[in-house]
Amino acid sequence: MNHPAMTAATARRILTQLRHDPRTVALLLVVPTALMVLLRYVLDSAVGFSVVAPALLGVFPFTIMFLLTSVSTLRERTGGTLERLMALPLGKLDLLGGYALAFGAVAVVQVVLATGVSVLWLGLSVAGPLWALLLITVLDALLGTALGLLVSAFARTEFQAVQFMPVVVLPQILLCGLFVPRDSMSRLLNALSDVLPLSYAVDALTHVTHFAEVDGTLVRNMLIVAGCAGLALLIGAATLRRRTP
Repeated sequence: MNHPAMTAATARRILTQLRHDPRTVALLLVVPTALMVLLRYVLDSAVGFSVVAPALLGVFPFTIMFLLTSVSTLRERTGGTLERLMALPLGKLDLLGGYALAFGAVAVVQVVLATGVSVLWLGLSVAGPLWALLLITVLDALLGTALGLLVSAFARTEFQAVQFMPVVVLPQILLCGLFVPRDSMSRLLNALSDVLPLSYAVDALTHVTHFAEVDGTLVRNMLIVAGCAGLALLIGAATLRRRTP
């Protein structure tokens, strides 16, 4: 059974730890925005930036949250912290929910900074509502968090956790439509992209930047991303171990 008080307590503990780790805070809050600034001046064109940036607003937080969450969760398990916590009346879903809540709160700040700088300073043109762009990007960061929590259950060392990135993250980046439109891919690759959640996040971000209306397709894509994040948390709770042997 899920206990909201336990989930909130776990989230507070994680946020307290992050507050005393300035390097991690800098990684979470500064790096995505810095990458968007770098991209803008590499392209040296507001028009070109508006074509590429929407997808990367989702890819950058997704990747960073995946790496940070998978490594930090594994570190707590190998250090025995999870074993001590789970000796308390704390369910696995409470624990992972607390992680998701804490990193989700950080993701909101991360996304607001990166999106705000991109729109107000770097010239990103957004045809649709700004709240939709922010919501999709936050969902994408939460998806990275949930997948990071999931893969941490299968890693024994921090290096192994990082090794999951080429398996879980990179195929999604290659097949999400960032480099080649998904409709232009071969039938096999297009079918693979259809089962990867990052594809729907990129489709949603592209839609918001090019179309003013919030239609059924956009809502469907956002629900798919949110549903995949929730499913990853549930599977992660079912496979989470107290301690790495």
